[in-house]
Amino acid sequence: MLESFIYNILQSKKKKRIVIGLVLFALMASIALIPAKLVLAKMLPGKSANTFTVYVDTATDSSVLQTKEVTTCVVNELKKEEGILNMEIFLGQGAPLDYAGLVKGSAFKQMQNQAEIVINLTDKHHRPEASFMMVHRLRPQVQKVCGWMVPGTTIKFIEMPSGPPTLATIVVNLFGENHGLTRYTAEKVAKIMKKTEGLADIEIMQDDFYTRYEVVPDKEKIMRSGLSVKQVNDILYMAFKGVIVATKNSRNQQDQIPIFVRLSEETRTIQGNSKNDLIWKLSTLKLMNPMGMMIPLKEIVEFKAIPSTPAIFRKDLRNMTTITAECDLVSQVYPLLETRDMMIEALREEFNVTKVPGMSTFMFDLNLEHKKTGEKLLLQFDGEMKVSLDTFRDLGGAFISALILMFLLIVVYYKSFALSGIVLAGSFLSIIGVLFGHMITDFVALYLTGVNFFLTATSLIGFISLMGISARSSLLLIDFSRSLISNGIEKKRAIAISVATRAKPIVMTTVAIILGSALLATDPIFGGLGIALIFGSLAATVVSLFFIPVLMDNVAALCPESVMDVQACAGGGIDHLDEGEIEEIAP
Repeated sequence: MLESFIYNILQSKKKKRIVIGLVLFALMASIALIPAKLVLAKMLPGKSANTFTVYVDTATDSSVLQTKEVTTCVVNELKKEEGILNMEIFLGQGAPLDYAGLVKGSAFKQMQNQAEIVINLTDKHHRPEASFMMVHRLRPQVQKVCGWMVPGTTIKFIEMPSGPPTLATIVVNLFGENHGLTRYTAEKVAKIMKKTEGLADIEIMQDDFYTRYEVVPDKEKIMRSGLSVKQVNDILYMAFKGVIVATKNSRNQQDQIPIFVRLSEETRTIQGNSKNDLIWKLSTLKLMNPMGMMIPLKEIVEFKAIPSTPAIFRKDLRNMTTITAECDLVSQVYPLLETRDMMIEALREEFNVTKVPGMSTFMFDLNLEHKKTGEKLLLQFDGEMKVSLDTFRDLGGAFISALILMFLLIVVYYKSFALSGIVLAGSFLSIIGVLFGHMITDFVALYLTGVNFFLTATSLIGFISLMGISARSSLLLIDFSRSLISNGIEKKRAIAISVATRAKPIVMTTVAIILGSALLATDPIFGGLGIALIFGSLAATVVSLFFIPVLMDNVAALCPESVMDVQACAGGGIDHLDEGEIEEIAP
């Protein structure tokens, strides 16, 4: 039945054109799914974990009490969640290093305005809500309730990355020598990113400008009070830092044990960050002069206001300011394209904006030249987005290399560019199934879970893996057809017989791939690989059985050189063979 169906198609030019047209239409339609956003691309999908971390960063001049106030608010909000098992606060320091904290700077946190909250969840197999869905739901709620308590506060929800750890999903590095211009441009870029749908946790990694106060001993007042400058310095240092005032001997230890004295944590903590708070704290400290009078410390010191000196970050020997952002349940590609276009439009008012040439950057980076001063800045994109672009570029290069190598090997084998092109066409057309498979799976995933199913790096690996499987099917048909033609079978009939005979092993191979990939399709990370293999092999099978025969019929090189009878190849020769004869001819 299949033999007659294929033979009828080959006999009619109109039917062959219909088959070619349908395949080309399916190819263009599948590729159009990507710009139409019916298939969304991402490095790796979200991964449900049993923990996530909340980073709290208040303004640079905030006190530890203000930071504690914000973290307490965050904890009180998270206590309402049933899926949270326990939490731990690290105030003024980073949490013990985990996979995410390795590159996010947790080990370097030691300021009063920094804190981390580690949240441990119930086991993901017994929790109805995935961790990334919980973060998506809690982020705006917690930021709305607690973000306003201390001006300049940022509250970020950090999940365990499913791929290589990066500083953030989207990182924008601004390079420039003028700190004022770089800071101003960074704030402008951050405002644009906050307006971009899908981006969350936008933060500028730089210190704030603020006024700090220096306690300077007033020598004249100290001398009139009968005290010394050393006494004032010693009591200030002992009260807030602590000093060794004596030693103790011990029978169990050879060395002397130092006795360290300083005020308690609660007593030495300054309640606010204003000058009045500092004066009130020092008013509680008093020194006794030789006449027995208690002199308040605030009466013999001066308070000098000094502007802060923000830290300068450098990379590749250039001054740099970094803006980071996370993507909230969306691929980083689409918010990036949107925010980049908005940046170009907004920055053109003050800068001459040009794209940085070069394929390594995919022309995403921008050169900025200030119209008035002529000062230059470089806006460079980094983070998971850069890793994604590099990965897709490298996988694309691997795919092209595989195509070229396959083409050359098949040319050497058949001594025909046309037959080699047929094999490559059959292999490449499996992309139809890969893309349509991701679209179908995305619809199902959105309906069942409300989360998109992305075309990921593992999907491309599956597509590259299909190249060999698809090529094998085409090679089977070509070899068997050439064997039949060598035995005097008419060309069209030989192609139809080869399709009907080899259909069973081709289909069985496809079924084996589908069954073997079914478990992969349910994996959160390698699901793209499984879907690519399942739907790609289905498309490759259909292409091999119906489209490849049409191409073979139009190639004269299908007839082997050993065929002396030109009429047998062109249209004459034996019209039919029995099943036993076919088995004898089969290579």
